[in-house]
Amino acid sequence: MTPSTGPGGPCGAPHDTDCSEVLERVFFFIDNELPTADFAQIQAHLDECGPCLQKYDLERTVKTLVQRSCAERAPQGLRDKVLLRIRQVQVEITETRLD
Repeated sequence: MTPSTGPGGPCGAPHDTDCSEVLERVFFFIDNELPTADFAQIQAHLDECGPCLQKYDLERTVKTLVQRSCAERAPQGLRDKVLLRIRQVQVEITETRLD
């Protein structure tokens, strides 16, 4: 059996849960959106499987960075410059259509 089609994983060790199944549900695991039994099953797999744990850590890190980036607010001066440029472009487009 290959790691992607049967018990076991990229680490070569046998697991109760297939690595591909764990990786498909890792986002739900990160967001705590799994039933308790499924959560425990994924956690047990991650505790045993280093490669899956590494992928989980990467996904969790990326998600955290994206969340933090989305929560930051641009400085007011930058916001003002961007809004001014948007208005300038809108005026240019309007003038071009009127010609």
